[in-house]
Amino acid sequence: MAVRYHTDGCSYRLPQKRLTAAWLRRVAEQEGYTLAEVDYIFCSAERLLEMNRQYLGHDYFTDVITFDYSDRRGTRTVAGDIFIDVETVADNARIYGATTLQEMRRVVVHGLLHLCGQRDKTPRTERQMHRKEDKYLRFWETPQK
Repeated sequence: MAVRYHTDGCSYRLPQKRLTAAWLRRVAEQEGYTLAEVDYIFCSAERLLEMNRQYLGHDYFTDVITFDYSDRRGTRTVAGDIFIDVETVADNARIYGATTLQEMRRVVVHGLLHLCGQRDKTPRTERQMHRKEDKYLRFWETPQK
């Protein structure tokens, strides 16, 4: 049951790593899962664009790509690699009027929600994803009881 943080070609450092890991465990539990091994890899826009082309066949920038290794039916554990483009996250923060850290937390929980089985490819599932992100961002601000 580990959340790990790495960088790939960038110098980004997520603050409050231990608190973030505890928060992510709470999110997974609320979704009915246990965290197994989840690795967050912070990288450049070019690196994530390259991965988007190579693995998904998409030729555009994105803020997050999730590789899911979860066992949601058997042991109900979530595991995976979550690659986050720190440049696009910063750009999106400016667009949406958020701080970079607020937007980074949104993307961090977004990746975990994908591991929990939440999709976002249709207007309906995209709204569901956004509601869950908002809900769990409020968890960040609420101390665990």
